[in-house]
Amino acid sequence: MAAFKTLDDIGDVRGKRVLVRVDLNVPMQDGSVSDTTRLQAMVPTVSELADKGAIVLLLSHFGRPKGAKNPSQSLSLVIDAVADVLGRSVMFVSDCAGEGARAGLTVLAPGDVAVLENTRFHAGEEKNDPALVAAMAELGDVYVNDAFSAAHRAHASTEGLAHVLPAFAGRAMEAELKALDAALGNPTRPVAAIVGGAKVSSKIDVLRHLVGQVDHLVIGGGMANTFLAARGIDVGKSLCEHDLLETANAIFDAADKAGCTIHLPYDVVVAKEFRANPPVRTVNVHEVAADEMILDVGPAAVEALSDVLKNCRTLVWNGPLGAFETPPFDTATVALARTAAALTREGSLVSVAGGGDTVAALNQAGAAGDFTFVSTAGGAFLEWMEGRELPGVAALMR
Repeated sequence: MAAFKTLDDIGDVRGKRVLVRVDLNVPMQDGSVSDTTRLQAMVPTVSELADKGAIVLLLSHFGRPKGAKNPSQSLSLVIDAVADVLGRSVMFVSDCAGEGARAGLTVLAPGDVAVLENTRFHAGEEKNDPALVAAMAELGDVYVNDAFSAAHRAHASTEGLAHVLPAFAGRAMEAELKALDAALGNPTRPVAAIVGGAKVSSKIDVLRHLVGQVDHLVIGGGMANTFLAARGIDVGKSLCEHDLLETANAIFDAADKAGCTIHLPYDVVVAKEFRANPPVRTVNVHEVAADEMILDVGPAAVEALSDVLKNCRTLVWNGPLGAFETPPFDTATVALARTAAALTREGSLVSVAGGGDTVAALNQAGAAGDFTFVSTAGGAFLEWMEGRELPGVAALMR
């Protein structure tokens, strides 16, 4: 991985205004923040800078206001939650560029923290408009990007500022980039990837990229049905993208050429209706009836996959193995997650997972805490798995 500067390289920040791009785009319920995971992620960076006497100015988008001011998407709504998480008072500044922002900053002293208004209230944010970049840059002396989850966007606050101010990775961004480098950039082999989820169509680029990067590719979820069908197996009423069988076969061929083993389930859990706790059967994949659907991976396959993980040194995980939100179809995901967690605890596996469904599934298994790294980034994590350059990261690598 190319070198990027971190807070260790930032020097003396006392009295300096530090623009910190964070992710305050949090879910709300009845007017208050319902999940503070993204807020927790920024605490190490913000606290370190404030404790060193910086004037910390937090930049973030919030929702999709499409370049217009919208009171229902004002970052003033999250101020109390930000203050709670940081354990210090936080000021709100009613703009993130221009006269309104400059006026709001005059009362800030070293060690103070302020949240600037939603960057997407400006049409220039998503266009990465140089004029908005310049107006934001006027407010600060230094730029810190601590929002990996927004790093796949080349916006003014995620990419543009890194070109006009001294730019550094915050602690959360640094941890994320180091974990991703350990997982696919420069991993210890053998490497396994688990890719699940409903549809192959949403992860074609991920699968194409991974077969050239990993030694073992485990395909689960509804996606596995399309690969089974490509192998001539009748998957009954299962979710299956029959128009993508050629694509699946091309991925099999690419894996063969690259020396990557693709693992598909050979026993599966089936039901005639998709609901919680219906009558189920565990069958060989060749025994799925015409009126049944595959909703989870079977126990024999889970045991075989556990053996694969025991022989690997690195694991990247994105997506559940079955319809995990609906019991009992979380069984395979939970079992394999616990195996990966145990191997990580023993020190034999570096495990990196990411994506919203994945995080939820690992939490459900009680396994997330034992993984080496769990990324809360959705789109950015997927684009990284596709092998794409992330603009917000590339800008830090100059």
